This record gives sequence, structure tokens and C-alpha cells, in this order.
Amino acid sequence: MSKLGNLGARLYRGEVGYDFVGKRKIWYGISILITITAIVGLAVRGLNMGIEFSGGAVFTTPKTSVSATQAQHTAEEASGHTAIVQKLGGGSLRVQVSELTTEQSRETQEALAKKLGVSTDKVNTDIVGPSWGDQIANKAWTGLAIFMILVVIYLAIAFEWRMAIAALIALIHDLTITVGVYALVGFEVTPGTVIGLLTILGYSLYDTVVVFDGLKEGAKDITKQTRFTYSEIANRSLNGTLVRSINTTVVALLPVAGLLFIGGGFLGAGMLNDISLALFVGLAAGAYSSIFIATPLVADLKERDPQMKALAKRVRAKRAAAAAKGESIEQEPQDAGFGDEPEDASPAGVVPQSDTRGRGGRGRPSGKRR
Repeated sequence: MSKLGNLGARLYRGEVGYDFVGKRKIWYGISILITITAIVGLAVRGLNMGIEFSGGAVFTTPKTSVSATQAQHTAEEASGHTAIVQKLGGGSLRVQVSELTTEQSRETQEALAKKLGVSTDKVNTDIVGPSWGDQIANKAWTGLAIFMILVVIYLAIAFEWRMAIAALIALIHDLTITVGVYALVGFEVTPGTVIGLLTILGYSLYDTVVVFDGLKEGAKDITKQTRFTYSEIANRSLNGTLVRSINTTVVALLPVAGLLFIGGGFLGAGMLNDISLALFVGLAAGAYSSIFIATPLVADLKERDPQMKALAKRVRAKRAAAAAKGESIEQEPQDAGFGDEPEDASPAGVVPQSDTRGRGGRGRPSGKRR
């Protein structure tokens, strides 16, 4: 078995683990810092909205020897607005200018035709009005709101309301970071961007539900025992799915990275940037939030429950009594249920304490026989 596979098996069995939930304040601080940076970037730079949202015109030229830079200067001088020019197959150009009126579009079309040395009707013009862009934006917000509502309802029914709240906060966290990166990078926001955002929100939800499902199973009949607190059970569930989450994220990021860095960057296919950046940032943020935000938030909310407070008090009292007697705590198998776990088991993420008494074969004290 590979080292990673062996590590995954040991994490699943609870033999090793990292205390994600116990260090949740660190993750909260990091997430707040990243979120503030994204919000500041959004407030200062704003989003570069495509013509589908802001309105404008797209001019498609026939095959020409005019460079993209020359066509850009011509369009900007004629329209008075920033132009985006892309080289298409066959030697033609695609010139996009936002926020143009009908008159400005006609003037820009004539200027481009004159620069290319062709008749005006050879330059194809598609005009997008701002009212149509408003309709697209409203539909995007409506779809996002419906998605969020359905997520909360589903998680509240399938799991509980605390998990629904934690998942919703994680989704908003992912959405804010992705939009903030778009503002900082300056990539154009198109309908493809909206599709990418909805895609990564669904992926983030999937990753979160996997962890929540393990947590729900692990916390079954938790109040009938005095060995683990809810936070420790949550940490065990998170460690058990950690390698799976990492593998899934890496496999998903590789093709998206190909679209973004090779397709959009190296090959110059700019139309891939809008959706690939949303997918790349969103997938990474979704994996992070599932591990460092959603599950610790559930533990925080659950520990406020009176039953969980009483359980934590009993667990601490039992451990204090065991420590006073000099008894050790040993690790138990991951798949052991609450009814058949050894009384001296320790939670995952906590290194088992070594026994102060030597032990030989079959439980006999080590050393020479007398």
C-alpha cells in the first residue's frame, strides 16, 4: 500500500489524527483575513462586468492583416470606452466594447471597417442592451438564492439545522472569496462565470455533506457514553474523510488548472478564463471550507446544546478521575461503536499516552519473574 493510502487507513481507524476542531480559532482567523481581503478588493476595484451584464457591442471582422492592438486602439478612439480584442481562427478579430449606445456602436463599426479597408456591412455587429443585462443579472441572483434555500432545507431535513447553518456559512465563504479574486485579478464576469460559481458551490456542498454524513453516524447515541465530547467525535469524522477530500480536490483541480493556465494563459483562449478561474478558486476554497470551516462550526454550535455541555462535563470528570488514579488512555479502533468501545479509549487527534507500567506478552508485567 502507498504511503498516502496507509495514512488514509490510519486516519480512518483513528490511529493518527490532527486536531482540526481544537484549533478552530486559528482557521476562523485565517478565513476572516482572507474574506476581508476579498471584500476590500471587491469594494476598491469592483467587478469587470461583461457586456452580457453591462450592455455593449461585439464586432466580428473578416480575415484581416490588422493586428489586435491596432484594432483595439481604433475601437477605443471611436467609442471612448475600453475595448477587448481577441484573435479568432481564420485571421478574424472579435472586438468587444462595453456600455455603448446605438450611435456609438455605429461609429465604432464604421471606424473598424475603415481601418480594415472593407465595407461597413462586412463588420458584423451584435448589440446587447443594458436592460437585457439586468435581466441576466436578476436571473443569476434568483438562481443563487433558490440554490441556497434548497441547500438549507435539505441539510436541515437530512441532518439538522446546525449543520445547515454551518454549510450555508461555508458556501457564502467560498462565494465571497471567489468573487473577491475576480475583482483583484480583473477577469471579465460573464454568464460562464455564474455557471462556474454554481458549479463550485455544488462541489463544496458535496464535500461538506460527506464529512457531515460521517459525523452523523459517529455521533449516534453519543450521550450514552462518557469517553468523547462532540468536538472530538467531529474531529474523528473529519480525519476519517481527510485523505478522500484531498484526493478528490486534487483530481478536480488538475483539469481546471489545464483550462486556466494552459488554455487561457499559454494558448490565449481568453473565453476560457471566465469559467476556469471561478472553478479553480472555488474548488480550492470549497475544500478548505469543508475541512476548516463547516465541521468546526458544527462542533461550536453543537457544544452549546445543554446535553453536549453535560456530556463534556462528564467526560472531563471521568478523565480527571482516571488521571488521579494514574491510569493510561489507549487508542481504540475507529469502527468500534459506543457500546463496545474500551473504557480507556482516547479520541482521534490526541496522541495516546504511554503506559507507565511495562507490559509483556498476554498482559503480564514485563521484567524478570520472581
